[in-house]
Order: sequence, then C-alpha cells, then structure tokens
Amino acid sequence: MTFLQMLLIAIVQGVTEFLPISSSGHLILIPALTEFPDQGPEIDVAVHVGTLLAIIVYFFRDAWGLVRGGFASVGVGEAPVERRLFWWIVIGTIPAVAFGWFLSSNGYLESFRSTDLVAANLIIYGLLLGAADYWGKQEKNYEDMSLRDAIIVGLAQALALIPGTSRSGITMTAARFLGYHRVEAARFSFLLSIPAVAGAGVLIVPEIIEAGGDRLGEALITGGMTFVAALLTMAFLMRFLRKASMMVFVVYRVLLGIGLLWAF
Repeated sequence: MTFLQMLLIAIVQGVTEFLPISSSGHLILIPALTEFPDQGPEIDVAVHVGTLLAIIVYFFRDAWGLVRGGFASVGVGEAPVERRLFWWIVIGTIPAVAFGWFLSSNGYLESFRSTDLVAANLIIYGLLLGAADYWGKQEKNYEDMSLRDAIIVGLAQALALIPGTSRSGITMTAARFLGYHRVEAARFSFLLSIPAVAGAGVLIVPEIIEAGGDRLGEALITGGMTFVAALLTMAFLMRFLRKASMMVFVVYRVLLGIGLLWAF
C-alpha cells in the first residue's frame, strides 16, 4: 500500500469508528470509490486495534475500573461496583464473539464486503438510530447498567459484524432505547468494544506478524495513525453529544446509503 492509502484508511477508521456511521462500511468503500486495492481484513483489524488503544487512553479511569473488577472477581481487592460492571461487559461481549465465530468458520465475512449491503444497512440502522434518539428517555448512566441491559446491547453489538451497521451506532441505538443519556450511551458503547476488538486483534495479529515485511510495517503505521485520529474524534464526539442530538448522523447515513444504491 502507498502512504496515501494508509493515511486515508487511518483517517476514515479513526473518524468513523466512534461516529455512529459504520467504520467497516466506510473501509469497504475506499477501494470501491478509489483506485486503491482492497486493504484486506488484516489492515481492517490493525486499525481497529488503533482505535482500541484510543478508547483505553481516553477512558483510562473506566478501563482501569474494569481491570480492578476483573481482579476482584478472583478475590484480589475489593471493588463490588467495578466487579459487577466487569461481568456485565464480559456477558455483553459473548454474543459478538459467538456470532463472529459462526460467520468466520462458515466463510461469510468476505461475502459481506458488498456496497449494496453497506448501503442498505446505513439506511435501515440509521433510521433506527434516529428513532431511538428521538423517543429514548435520558435517565440512566453507565453505572446503572444491569444484566438485562448488557445482554440487549451485547446482542445489538453482534449485528455490527455486518458492514454498514456500525458497532457504535447499533450499540448506542440499543442503549438509547433502554433510556441511557446520549453521552452515557456512547461511554457504554466504547467500553463494551474493548474485549470484542481486543479478541479480534489477538486472532489476527499473529497472522500479520507472521507475514512480516511490508505487511507488518503497513499494519503498524496505519494503526498508529488511526490511534491519533480516533483520540481526536472521540474527544469531539463526547463534547458534541452533551449539546446536540444524533440526527446529523442519521441524515448522513441515509443520504450516503441512497447515494451508494444509486451509484452502484
């Protein structure tokens, strides 16, 4: 890959991962709308690892709380609230892991790299996001997470494996329908992504390292640039959601989906 392609991928991933507009869908559109070759799933995972590091840095206190909760679960330390949240995050991750294993083992992931599928999901899940943001109450915080909420948002996260859905978008949609504040829905969404993205990284990183050479260098450079773009985008989004609704993202998704259906 050229440096320009790596930079474009990093910016697109860093910006779209946290905005509810589908990062995987936009990554698929890069080769479709440019003359660049498809970057492949290895680079897709590498840039997701970059965004994972950005989440850990930005939400360091919450991430550390989950670590404390994990230790408390095995008898190391006393952290009852963090332990409860740790297990809700773990349980909420299971549907995505199970669905991901099913898709991967049956060879469905490559067949999902379609602009038509991306376009349809942009529109459908964009409208659902708009409905959730308009009618959802704003009364719950991340600390109010229950087992039921974790399972519901976890099931929603599993759908994000289909490009065009948007992991942040579908999980924020579920959280808003459950009554979480906009900022808290985003916070819940980002923290829930930590084990899912980390798991994907654990599976694919050894393959990238084994490939070595140019592929390893491309993954490291693109992932590093993604980390910077993601950190800036996350800071923007959290400030934005304190003052505005998600309707601008709904409009963008619907218009982009219609445009793609017309173009392709």
